[in-house]
Amino acid sequence: MGTMTAEPTLKQVISRLNEAVAALERGAEVHLSRTRDSAEAEAEVQRMNSDRSRLAQDLDNSESRAQRLEDANKEVSRRLVTAMETIRAVLDR
Repeated sequence: MGTMTAEPTLKQVISRLNEAVAALERGAEVHLSRTRDSAEAEAEVQRMNSDRSRLAQDLDNSESRAQRLEDANKEVSRRLVTAMETIRAVLDR
């Protein structure tokens, strides 16, 4: 029993193994967290693209409606001018 060896004891080997396993678990947790964050970011980008498409369609529809209203307004204005001219002509007689 008086001989000292440089060989690690079983207790030391188990301790090192436990430390290595713990480090591996921490690395796996970090990797999973980053993967989750990446997936969440990708889902957010997809939601934003969907919102952008919807908003672009809404804008197109609004611009189309505004143009129709402007055209209708011009037509009403033209008809009012015609009606006023007709009334003036009748009153002038």
